[in-house]
Amino acid sequence: MTKFLVVKKRNLQIAGAFLVMTLLVAVLWRVHLTRVEPAAAAPTDGVQVFTLVTGEFETTDRNGKMLEAYIFNPGSIVVKKGVPVELRIIGISGDTHPFVIEGLGVKGEVKKGETTVVRFTAEQAGTYELKCLTHADMRSDGPMVGYIHVQ
Repeated sequence: MTKFLVVKKRNLQIAGAFLVMTLLVAVLWRVHLTRVEPAAAAPTDGVQVFTLVTGEFETTDRNGKMLEAYIFNPGSIVVKKGVPVELRIIGISGDTHPFVIEGLGVKGEVKKGETTVVRFTAEQAGTYELKCLTHADMRSDGPMVGYIHVQ
């Protein structure tokens, strides 16, 4: 007894369309992956450019008291010694965040809805704190601190 597999023309068309769509998605995904640049440091004319945002976490404790904590995101960046750096800090959460970068002589203030740009060149390797002066410790919903690692 001979067995035959019968495949309808419509099923072949659906399978072919699915195969073509799968290949198209794979090709587009591959092209996308090769075109994406690192988000952290996009060099612009020899300048290392980083974008940070201010963020906030909120919750209530068991007694119903509101708890808040403010952050810089990303919380840590790596820069090259002797190469100019541009930080673009976008104010998302909190009204204002006056800050210093200890050891680099950088000061500024980030306001909600605005972008603050600061520039510096680190001449010494090490780790430097980007510190919000408003949220410096636990009593003030902090510490709101970021780290700049200079290599």
